[in-house]
Amino acid sequence: MSVNSGTLNFNESIDWLYGTQTFGIKLGLENTQRLLAESGLAELPEGMKVIHVAGTNGKGSVCAFSEQILRDAGIKTGLFTSPHLITYRERVRVNGEMIDEATVARILSELREKVADWETHPTFFELSLVLAMRHFVDEGCEAVLLETGMGGRLDSTNAVQSDVSVITPIALDHQQWLGDTIREIAGEKAGILKRHVPVVVADFHPEARDVIGRKALTLGIPYIEAHPLPTEWELGLAGPHQRENAALAVEATCRIVGEKLTQEGIQKSLAATSWPGRFQEVRENIFVDGAHNEAAAKALCLSWQEKFPDEKVTLIFGAAESKAVTDIFRQLLPITEAVTFVPIKSERKLASEKMDEALREAGGGSLPVMKSASLAEALEAAQSSEGKTLVAGSLFLAGEALGILDGVSFEVSLQ
Repeated sequence: MSVNSGTLNFNESIDWLYGTQTFGIKLGLENTQRLLAESGLAELPEGMKVIHVAGTNGKGSVCAFSEQILRDAGIKTGLFTSPHLITYRERVRVNGEMIDEATVARILSELREKVADWETHPTFFELSLVLAMRHFVDEGCEAVLLETGMGGRLDSTNAVQSDVSVITPIALDHQQWLGDTIREIAGEKAGILKRHVPVVVADFHPEARDVIGRKALTLGIPYIEAHPLPTEWELGLAGPHQRENAALAVEATCRIVGEKLTQEGIQKSLAATSWPGRFQEVRENIFVDGAHNEAAAKALCLSWQEKFPDEKVTLIFGAAESKAVTDIFRQLLPITEAVTFVPIKSERKLASEKMDEALREAGGGSLPVMKSASLAEALEAAQSSEGKTLVAGSLFLAGEALGILDGVSFEVSLQ
């Protein structure tokens, strides 16, 4: 296979990148290692520190807290997260600023030519990671935050040498790829552990603690449980679960640049942190949350009950067909008074009939149910209602909601 040489424009480069989604998800490091090497990134610049974050839920929040702490301390940061909510450029940020269109187009054009004749074509995620690392090196970033896409052991981000590993709480998700039990999933997440690299961990399920603790012991590396934050510290992200995410971020950042951090500075940074699509009130009485598995739905329910202990909500819900929707509904039922089903903008969207069936299985058969042809239609109705509305069930849905409510165009992405 050959390609025409020359630089693509932004839209052309993004179209090409999205086209690589037809290659699917391929867990493994060989392609990424080769692409990093051919891009001159096999070894990172001296002094560049990397925090690598895996886990089921909270990865993005840990990265957001960490990035804010580091940036406020005067350290130039690179942040790689996924998926994006509105635009692809959200995935790659330097000092909080999204990568610009021209840089995306230039780097993707270079990568397109490099891989044109590869027998095993790199995937969307592999290319995105290498794009990010190229940008971070070019910009002279001093500290990089890498969020795993899925799993850890065979995730592309694991091809990059890290200085601190972080593992957030572990729950059942992506079982078709990672295993059917907490123990199996923990084994995949523990795959990011490396010799001479300390690991900072959350308060785990006992089986996860056993797996990850044993792996750390085998490697002879520090196993660090994050210390709880002082109760009086305020956080920029809502919900009781965010206190653990913030504690993980504090521990991880102190491990790489502790001498540059102060307690007062950390406290201010945690209060200033923002991360869209996480229990976010976008308009008055309209909230958006990307909860897309049982553990995230449980955290969302607790967050709602903490903020609005005597109020229930109309749930606008859409999900991908691979999700355990019955379990998600079971967690959200205590705060739900009505449900509106909407399709997500993905070929993997779950049909409203399946969502209805899952709601009944969860014990919500008595709830009033509506079905909207689109999220825009459901949100229009919500804005004219008197009660509170919560959009949840998918990060795709959260991104589309933010796009509609903020009046910006939403890019469809399957990853």
